Amino acid sequence: MHIGSLLIELEITNGRTLKDKRQVIRSLLDRIRGRFNVSAAEVGQNDSVRYARLAAVGVANDRVFLDGMMNKVADFIESEPRVVVVAQEMEFF
Repeated sequence: MHIGSLLIELEITNGRTLKDKRQVIRSLLDRIRGRFNVSAAEVGQNDSVRYARLAAVGVANDRVFLDGMMNKVADFIESEPRVVVVAQEMEFF
């Protein structure tokens, strides 16, 4: 069994209020959970209007498959036009 975790720091480009930020983050997390077989949540920067920290975690039998899946999640987040990826960290256990 292999476990992969992805931690991403985001800047919300059009975030003027916490409500704007929550709408962007909720939409992004719902799409990540629906498209990929991973758990995803906002894990930091909760009170910041412009920044967010997201985590996604997946489990698989094959490390190569898991690596590919976590990279697809990262690419998917980077393709979201309402956010800019500030930093990302991927780990495997």
